Amino acid sequence: MRLKDKVAVVTGAASGIGKEIAATFAKEGAKVVIADLNLEQAEVAAKEFQSKGHEVLAVGMDVTDEAQVNAGIAKAISHFGYIDILISNAGVQYISSVDALPFLEWKKLLSIHLDGAFLTTKACLKNMYQRGRGGSIIYMGSVHSKEGSLLKAPYVTAKHGLIGLCEVVAKEGAKHDVRANVICPGYVRTPLVEKQIPEQAKELGISEDDVIQKVMLKDTVDGQFTTTKDVAEIALLFASFESNALTGQSLIVSHGWFMQ
Repeated sequence: MRLKDKVAVVTGAASGIGKEIAATFAKEGAKVVIADLNLEQAEVAAKEFQSKGHEVLAVGMDVTDEAQVNAGIAKAISHFGYIDILISNAGVQYISSVDALPFLEWKKLLSIHLDGAFLTTKACLKNMYQRGRGGSIIYMGSVHSKEGSLLKAPYVTAKHGLIGLCEVVAKEGAKHDVRANVICPGYVRTPLVEKQIPEQAKELGISEDDVIQKVMLKDTVDGQFTTTKDVAEIALLFASFESNALTGQSLIVSHGWFMQ
C-alpha cells in the first residue's frame, strides 16, 4: 500500500473528484478526512468508505471560514493524531462574460479557490512543520491554470493563482520536507461541469452537443473527457512520491488538450 497509515485531508470530498481521490487514497491505506461544506453528504460518503473497512472521518468545512478550517483540521488531528497530506479541491464555477459578471460572484469564487487553499494549507502546514515528518500539499488546478477561456474570468484567475501559491509553499516547505504540487485536469464530467454545459450553450448561442464537442473536447487527442480516476491517480503519484524532485511542479491531465 502506497499510503499506509498516512492521514489525508481532502476538501470538497463528498462528491466528484474529491470523493474519487479520497476513495483511491483509502484503498492505498490512508486514513482519510472527508471535508465538505455539506456535512450530511460527507457523512454519507464516510459511511460508504467505512463499510469497506476504511478509516474515515467526516468534517463539515466552509473553506472560506478560518475558524471552521482551523476547527476541522484540529478535529482531524485530534482523531488521527497528525496530517500528512492535504488535497485542496473545494471549488465552484460561474459562467459569465467579464462585463456581466457580478462582483459578488467574482469575490465568492476567488475566496473559495484561493482563500480556501491558503487557509487549509496554513492549518495543515503548522502540524506538518511541528511534527517534522514532511508532507504533501496538492492543489486542484485546471488546464485553465495555464491558459484563458471565454466566460470564466474568476475561475481562470483563481486557477492561475494556485500555481503561484504552490511554488511558494514548495520553496518554504522544502526545509521541512513538505512538497507542493498542482494537478491541472481538463474537463471532468462532474456535476460542476454538467451544470456548465447548458450555461455555455446559452451564452454562446450553440447546442449542448456543440459545447461538448467544439468547446470542451475539441483540443483533446481522443475526444474524451478526463475522468475522476485519471485525476485521482495523479494525486496518488504526488502524495506517495516522497522526494523533492517534483515539488513545485504542476501536471496537466487533459487527454492531450494542452501540451507543455
